[in-house]
Amino acid sequence: MDTLSYKTISVNKETAKKEWVVIDATDQVVGRLCTKVAKLLRGKYKPSFTPHVDCGDNVIIINAEKVVFTGKKETDKVYTRYTGYPGGQRFNTPEQLRKKPFGPERIIRHAVKGMLPKGILGRHLLDNLYIYNGTEHKHEAQKPKAIDINQYK
Repeated sequence: MDTLSYKTISVNKETAKKEWVVIDATDQVVGRLCTKVAKLLRGKYKPSFTPHVDCGDNVIIINAEKVVFTGKKETDKVYTRYTGYPGGQRFNTPEQLRKKPFGPERIIRHAVKGMLPKGILGRHLLDNLYIYNGTEHKHEAQKPKAIDINQYK
């Protein structure tokens, strides 16, 4: 006999309502922007959030080159990567990365990746993030809606 009047609704891949959103990163602090983007990618702002399913939105970030760091992080923060060869550890600051091609995109992607779950789900969620340096993007066919990221907590 089913006496419960409420059922827990679990969203799956087919029933998830995914939207496309555009975020303008002009004069946004990197960490604060990326926490909100990670929550959007994960779907945590939705009432139908399910932890083990990709139920978040597709996020387009424009003006990625205009993000800012607080304090002296622009010159003092160090990104470490490894080439795979002995002695192949490489270090870059955000100031150096900005000068390289796709540098601002790498800064944002690195920050968002650290805020997503580790494993298969996190890697799939990161595929829903699109980052562009200018104001132009190639996702006009999806009719993305522009949102003000400052209204989210």
